[in-house]
Amino acid sequence: MRITKFGHACVRVEHEGHVIVLDPGMFTDPEAVDGAGAVLITHEHPDHYDPDRLRATDAPIYTIDALARQIASSAPDLSERVTVIAPGESFDAGLPVRVVGELHAVIHPELQRLDNSGFVITAGSAKVYHPGDALTVPGEDVDVLLAPSSAPWLKASEVIDFVRAVAAPRNLAIHDRVYTEAAHGMLANQMKHFLDGTGADYVRIPDGSDL
Repeated sequence: MRITKFGHACVRVEHEGHVIVLDPGMFTDPEAVDGAGAVLITHEHPDHYDPDRLRATDAPIYTIDALARQIASSAPDLSERVTVIAPGESFDAGLPVRVVGELHAVIHPELQRLDNSGFVITAGSAKVYHPGDALTVPGEDVDVLLAPSSAPWLKASEVIDFVRAVAAPRNLAIHDRVYTEAAHGMLANQMKHFLDGTGADYVRIPDGSDL
């Protein structure tokens, strides 16, 4: 299995010739969708969903009903490629995928929470979990957690507790355009402290790099 980080929340998972791209948004490097066999999108925020990125590939698109309706309204040329998925479902996108969770993390109590569903992808003997903008524990053991590392809705204590609750051996930082490099260094040091002795690691890699 190969995991490549492509700008903010976008990650590419490859295994035995199958390529799945998750959340190619406005910060995503354009080449992320090259050769994609399927594109999975967790929710409608533009840092996760950019119609121009989807127009750069002819791959099928799997996403939740709220975004499917938005695509039908604002980017109808993409609608024929959209398959609507729902929490708890499993489907085949070249690799087995299970849909996890229903709601975006709380941004502010007075704001309505958006729909958001994450994805557990099985690539051979390994499982990779992309939660989107949520801190929903997947309900099964995973080998790699794609961990949101910075956001207006996220505190360091929350992501630390999320990483510990998921208990994946490997944790790759995503959703990382909000912090400065100094802040990411602080979070990495905190993660090292709180994961010490667990056998788990936490890494942040440059865009275009592989885990």
